Amino acid sequence: MDPFWEPRSRRRRQQPIIAVHPADDAPAPSAEWPAGIPAVAQVLREGLDLDPGVTFLVGENGSGKSTIVEGVAIAYGLSPEGGSRQARHRTRASESPLSDWLRIQRGVGASSWGFFLRAETMHSFYTYLEENPTKAPEPRYHEMSHGESFLALLETRFDDPGFYCLDEPEAALSFSSTLSLIAVLHRISDEGGQVLCATHSPVLAALPGARILEVGEWGLRPVEWQELQLVQHWRSFLDAPSRYTRHLLD
Repeated sequence: MDPFWEPRSRRRRQQPIIAVHPADDAPAPSAEWPAGIPAVAQVLREGLDLDPGVTFLVGENGSGKSTIVEGVAIAYGLSPEGGSRQARHRTRASESPLSDWLRIQRGVGASSWGFFLRAETMHSFYTYLEENPTKAPEPRYHEMSHGESFLALLETRFDDPGFYCLDEPEAALSFSSTLSLIAVLHRISDEGGQVLCATHSPVLAALPGARILEVGEWGLRPVEWQELQLVQHWRSFLDAPSRYTRHLLD
């Protein structure tokens, strides 16, 4: 059998994170942000089990998917503004307190390496790498296009079977570059790594074998790719764009 299609249960790995649990002093779900977001409230009540391989959080803006990814990344020990554990760069603190309310259940003997990719702080991270190079030679990220710099980062930083958090990585990528990202995520999963990714991309979420959690007013629910509201909306739009644009333009 082609290993690209091999079921996750057959792959041998020690996953970095088994589950995310609410801390003993975590607040009860409330109307206050971010505890008032249904998906965040569900995590604070029930925690979140993470499968080996890739887990996608898919939902609308404001649904809480990025807040959860950020909270898990920081609770794991990654830089709040992107990068690995060692990265130290700041613009303006904007992260939610969710990471303080979470406890990570780690896999025994699993890799402690991790990386947090968040699109809106990449400029600061590239500057940090220029001033504190960790690889020789370090790509000249600031001289690349947004998409090219993302792909260069994937080549240089996504090379170990650790824990990777990605917040809407498709924001900088073309269709073909998103396919390249799918290949990277598959390789990480196949080598024993683990990925938690917030995305709006039906292309990225189509990665075979990935677990998909749809995020919305219901909280978090597992779905198949073809059942995603995102996929249904895109199919409907591409089939007949005028059904949508005539209402907007009128």
